[in-house]
Amino acid sequence: MSPLALRNIRLLNTFNFCSDFRIYAPIAVVYFAHVTGSYALAVLLFSIAKISSTILEVPTGLISDRVGRRLTIIAGQAASILSIGCYAFGGDFRALAAGAAFEGLAFSCFSGNNEALLYDTLKEEGRRDQYADYQGRASSMFQIALAISAALAAVVLLGFGMRQLFVLSLIPQAIGLAVAFLFHEPAQHDRRFETNIFSHLSEAFAAFAYDARLRELSIASILGFAVGEANHMFYPAFFALLWPSWALGVAGFITHGLATLGFRAAGRLVRRFGELRVLLWSSVASKAFLLSALVVPNVTSPAVSSLASLLFGPNVIAQGSLMQKGFTDAQRATMASLIGFGGNLLFAVAVYALGALADRVGPRYALLTAEILAISVTLLYWRLYRSVSAEMGSNMHEDQAAQR
Repeated sequence: MSPLALRNIRLLNTFNFCSDFRIYAPIAVVYFAHVTGSYALAVLLFSIAKISSTILEVPTGLISDRVGRRLTIIAGQAASILSIGCYAFGGDFRALAAGAAFEGLAFSCFSGNNEALLYDTLKEEGRRDQYADYQGRASSMFQIALAISAALAAVVLLGFGMRQLFVLSLIPQAIGLAVAFLFHEPAQHDRRFETNIFSHLSEAFAAFAYDARLRELSIASILGFAVGEANHMFYPAFFALLWPSWALGVAGFITHGLATLGFRAAGRLVRRFGELRVLLWSSVASKAFLLSALVVPNVTSPAVSSLASLLFGPNVIAQGSLMQKGFTDAQRATMASLIGFGGNLLFAVAVYALGALADRVGPRYALLTAEILAISVTLLYWRLYRSVSAEMGSNMHEDQAAQR
């Protein structure tokens, strides 16, 4: 592998670590509820972030495909710093809402772009078949950062308030911005600057229209992201009913530590069992852990639910690998952004509905309702798996008949 490609991969690992080294993550919803005085308003901030991301999702995807991956990452990281600054120094809902809007801009810049940067880098080296391995390692850096920052949060909360966690989180974000300037823009020989924006978008939509399996996988991704992210944001509120506030950092450390192991193993699992099997069974097992923690809540529930995070990495990497194979080269980031657009739009509704339901019935029953609804995503994976298995079996019978 060329030195420039190796540098991109190593920088992406470092950038991912800095980007998600957010000490405040385990207590974000609790802090927002403390400032605003309502769970509904607290999760409304997450909705604002997703609405902002939704509005900007497709434009930033177009920018990435037409201007470049490097500049898009730089813009996203600058927005991330502004976002956390608003959270750290804002004392009312309006300031927090401004931070959420900047966070949405950062999300939209990174969505599809960073995966495309890695895929383009590997494609340039003739190593596209190793995407799952490298993406698994790169994504594990998110979880390592979250695990370490969660452990640090538990220590900081012993002597300081929740606001200090946001201030400290600005340091790694500044380092991440410096790293973003060092990326090498991979060559994209098929990037078509002569097409206008509307033609570019129409070609992306046409690619979804022609590939039924990519379309079905995209629907499952949108539903899974919306419900899964909403639940993930709200689980600390459920844990807070069972563990003291300082221990929320411990729960975060366990969750992200297990997720790290899952991401590191994801590439090997995909190579051995294939994307669809990994996608289906990781979803089934994850639902089993989460539902068992919610149905019978006790002091072990946070630890039991954390076991689902071990399966998060294989699920994400298997799904991402299937999608990258289905995306066209010229519209790669745009197609990912269209899926992100749908996921963010649905998330904005789901997370506010979850918060409003929690205000009425409590976090546990709100999460239980959401997890039951999320079974529909697993059923979509099962349908896709059966469809592909049936086609493979049919092709095998035809080959055997031809040999006779």
